[in-house]
Amino acid sequence: MSNNQKFYINGQWVEPQSATTLDVINPATEEAIGTIALGNEDDLNSAVAAAKAAFETFSQTTREERVELLERIIASFQKRLPDLGQAISQEMGAPLGLANAAQAPSGLGHFMSTLAVLKDFAFEEDIGNARGIKEPAGVCGLITPWNWPINQITCKVAPALAAGCTMVLKPSEVAPFNAIIFAEIMDDAGVPPGVFNLVNGDGPGVGTSLSSHPDVDMMSFTGSTRAGIEVAKNAAPTVKRVAQELGGKSANIILDDAEFAKSISRDVFGMCMNSGQSCNAPTRMLVPQTRMDEAAGIAKAAAEQVVVGDPTAEGTTIGPVVSDIQWNKIQDLIQKGIDEGAKLETGGTGKPEGLNSGYYVRPTVFSHVTNDMSIAQEEIFGPVLSLIGYEDDDDAVRIANDTPYGLSGYISSSDTERARSVARRIRTGNVHLNGAGPNNQASFGGYKQSGNGREWGSFGFEEFLEVKAILGYS
Repeated sequence: MSNNQKFYINGQWVEPQSATTLDVINPATEEAIGTIALGNEDDLNSAVAAAKAAFETFSQTTREERVELLERIIASFQKRLPDLGQAISQEMGAPLGLANAAQAPSGLGHFMSTLAVLKDFAFEEDIGNARGIKEPAGVCGLITPWNWPINQITCKVAPALAAGCTMVLKPSEVAPFNAIIFAEIMDDAGVPPGVFNLVNGDGPGVGTSLSSHPDVDMMSFTGSTRAGIEVAKNAAPTVKRVAQELGGKSANIILDDAEFAKSISRDVFGMCMNSGQSCNAPTRMLVPQTRMDEAAGIAKAAAEQVVVGDPTAEGTTIGPVVSDIQWNKIQDLIQKGIDEGAKLETGGTGKPEGLNSGYYVRPTVFSHVTNDMSIAQEEIFGPVLSLIGYEDDDDAVRIANDTPYGLSGYISSSDTERARSVARRIRTGNVHLNGAGPNNQASFGGYKQSGNGREWGSFGFEEFLEVKAILGYS
């Protein structure tokens, strides 16, 4: 890609103001597949200045103009889907089938759902003698992760554009190529200069400057809770709005009336998908204490059916995790599980047999886990499942909520009303009943240390709007 070592600022591909570069590593081979430029504060300042200048006019565009813009982006996006899938698979290790069927199309889905919201959104309403108006929040700083890279970019960029905001995106430097393709899509669609800007870089070099910049009105961040805290601290002196989607340690309650074989097998595969690198992965499986061994046997059998291997090979279920840093963290936590007394049912430390290069992790199941163990409390971000026993529904709810996180929850039951009742007691932003999948029109986001604010659908759209009351309007 000819634009790998450039930034997209004010409608142009420009040379960086620093000579610093970074190799991008394919986690399946541990070899470099390209190089990107790393920006600095000067690059960031140029991008913010472009976004600030563009806001004066773009914020005044009509609904119809922004509808047409999103339609052009969607058309351009569709043409680049194969390129996005290939890039995502190579840079973060997703199997090519997953990258083409879920990772890349997720970005298109957010633009389509945002377009539907924009067409019918009520920007104004009368409240007595006042007129309430929802206006674009301003210049937005967007920082996105590597695990579902284009999904997280688009669920911020699409509503920000639709609301009339301008923006500067800093994608993950670990998986940046999909973001460069995305900038090419934006350019091809004719996004006005300065409305969308892309600067690659790391947290200290670009992220800190972005979140602390006085001309940035809002920060939208997705990543670890640790990094989210730093973004909030950096943003605090300028009192800008901060929306965050952070870590998770989601509980998956298998109620005693659920179909164990079906529910547990399904959810083991769901937990392993994307190599366990999803913030909402159901990594704590809560099962009746009296049926722990039965549940463990089903989970073990399911995990041993997961095929770990080359992301380009047919039949691969999961590829590698994204980096050596992630691999080592996962290994340390698996060892902690063993050391703290959990029963290792399958998997364990080390790489799967026959995979000597690449950051591959053995699908791992622990049973007889207690909720105070490290593997039950820390976000592992790998294909590692903890089975925790509970006594009754109240105990299951207590254990599910006994975590600093609150992103997602999962419940399986043959009794719909029982499942709904338990779902209302779970302190998370999402709850999935009986394997229900995502919904782009529903809200996504968390309680507690899983973040604040919401993304997706009209809820994500609202995050990029300010509310004004004009009194005496009528």
